[in-house]
Amino acid sequence: ALNPTIRAAATEQINFLISNTFKFVFEYYSSSHFPSKQPTKLAISRINSNFWLYLSFRMLSMNMPKEIHLLSFMEAGRLEAGCDEAGRGPLAGPVYAAAVILPSDFHHPLLNDSKKMSEKSRDILRPIIEREAVAWAVEAVSPEEIDELNILWASVTGMQRAVRRLDPRPEFLLIDGNRFRPFDSYGFDSYRTVVHGDATYSSIAAASVLAKTWRDEKMWELAKEYPEYGWDRNMGYPTKEHIEAIRKFGLTPWHRRSFHPKELEPTLFSSL
Repeated sequence: ALNPTIRAAATEQINFLISNTFKFVFEYYSSSHFPSKQPTKLAISRINSNFWLYLSFRMLSMNMPKEIHLLSFMEAGRLEAGCDEAGRGPLAGPVYAAAVILPSDFHHPLLNDSKKMSEKSRDILRPIIEREAVAWAVEAVSPEEIDELNILWASVTGMQRAVRRLDPRPEFLLIDGNRFRPFDSYGFDSYRTVVHGDATYSSIAAASVLAKTWRDEKMWELAKEYPEYGWDRNMGYPTKEHIEAIRKFGLTPWHRRSFHPKELEPTLFSSL
């Protein structure tokens, strides 16, 4: 991650250039030159120089990698597991859920919400998480179960199954999102839902990486069996390519029947 001192210095320089340029323009037009409204070559040069310096520093600042600050735990000394899912939105394929207990001192500069990470970064992190985690588990919930439970509770069910497989057993659960429900010995006081939890807690971010990479792997495998749908590219999401393939080839056993994209809904003119 970028040194905060360097970032602060660059930001300070940008702000200085902005204020200094506007100050010069104000003072110049407030002077005796104002009535003529004809800036001298010196004034033009000064403004032009500051403008390009500003753009240079601005571009530098935009290209600086942002430092990621994830919390290691909610309560120190407590064995906490982070839980997340991947694949709620696709029309096809399972939804995957993961639960991860990380060491309290675990840190990796690439770790973040998996949706904000590149595929390369996720692939680098997956074996590191699986190797260094205190415990981890990944569960897949089938399209049939998704249709039976609905996608929300199918995702929750997947997280619960993953937690059951953890050894040691976590004392507390950190859940990405805003919905969950008690199960087994985990009551309302044994978990906390966290909106954007995968960008807040390391354990949830780690769970998001595992859920995402495991699901992608499954969709690449299914794409070999059903190449017409482009699942190796769209991961089952309702892209134009996927919608057109459904129109042409119909549904597969891996499609979620309870999902009804508006592009496939019949209209008044469907039979014309």
